[in-house]
Order: sequence, then C-alpha cells, then structure tokens
Amino acid sequence: QVQLVESGGGLVQPGGSLRLSCAASVSIFRINNMGWYRQVLGKQRELVADITSDGRTHYVGSAKDRFTISRDNAKNTVYLQMNGLKPEDTAVYYCNANVQTTYRAPADYYWGQGTQVTVSS
Repeated sequence: QVQLVESGGGLVQPGGSLRLSCAASVSIFRINNMGWYRQVLGKQRELVADITSDGRTHYVGSAKDRFTISRDNAKNTVYLQMNGLKPEDTAVYYCNANVQTTYRAPADYYWGQGTQVTVSS
C-alpha cells in the first residue's frame, strides 16, 4: 500500500516562508505527476501546483508568483517552497501522486494525510 507522508506545515507570520515535503513510504516502480492541493474547511480542495516526472510545472492562481514546486525522483519526494505567505494561504495542504507500484500495475492516484499551514500574526 502506497503511503505519502507529508511534513513541513506549521504556523508562520504573514510574509514568512515554509517548505512542505511529501515522500512515498514504499519502493515504487514509477511516479508520474505529483501535485499539491489545499483545502479550507467548508470549501472544495483546490490545486495549487503540480509537476510532471520530467520536471514541467504548472501553477494555479497566486501560487505562480510565490510558490515553487520541485521533486527529487531518486527520493520519490515532492516539495512546495512557499514564500511571501498570506493569511489567505491558511489551509490544509495535501500532496497527490500518480503512482505505478510495479511495471505490471496500472497507475493510480494517492493522497497524503494533509498538513496544516496557518498564516497569522
């Protein structure tokens, strides 16, 4: 069973930075797209940014100017560097990955457990 383990959330003041990490906990044949989503209580989960296996990135909304998504394929890990954080960035952040566990298995999507990011003075 694939598990995505997230870390790096916390409380930060407006204008501050955080770096989120998400690592797959088991050996995997291949990870295709990886991404970060966020969800505010009572609202739908929304895409923040994603990255292909060869490093092409895509950002949504204000993340384009302040966030950077990257990945380390050797470590099966995706990162989200968040700079210039604003109160409206407060949410639970989830990582998502399209994973093929063996060369015979079809790829499937998996979610991390979520990590809370709170931006407040």
